[in-house]
Amino acid sequence: MKFFRAVFIGLIIWILGVGIFLLSYFIPVMDDLDFQANLVLSLAVIPLVWMGSWFYYIKYTKTHGLKIGAIMFMTSALMDALITVPYLMAPYGESYYSFFIAPGFWLIAVEFVLTVVLFWNFRVKPSKHKNNQFKIK
Repeated sequence: MKFFRAVFIGLIIWILGVGIFLLSYFIPVMDDLDFQANLVLSLAVIPLVWMGSWFYYIKYTKTHGLKIGAIMFMTSALMDALITVPYLMAPYGESYYSFFIAPGFWLIAVEFVLTVVLFWNFRVKPSKHKNNQFKIK
């Protein structure tokens, strides 16, 4: 497993996710902009994480998707704790507690990790090479 590669991909996913989340506020479609932003983020997470998983598994295919998904998500959650909450949420009255206890955060977390696991199950298959190598389809 390449830990720093998974962390780097998690960082890229976080940057793109925050950008999409913020951009959704500038295109008001719903009355509740917070709900709209969370909905847009939950829909954007799937292709972002799928592409991130594809990028990770191009070279390193031995590690199970659950482990990689957890590392990538923890990277994103750490960046939320260091940047998103204090600079983007706290000025509007949000606290660390309210951010990390929100059901939307945890639904996106499950979606994030589950997407990597599904990618691993559908796209990375055992091959017949020595050392039980895996290969990406």
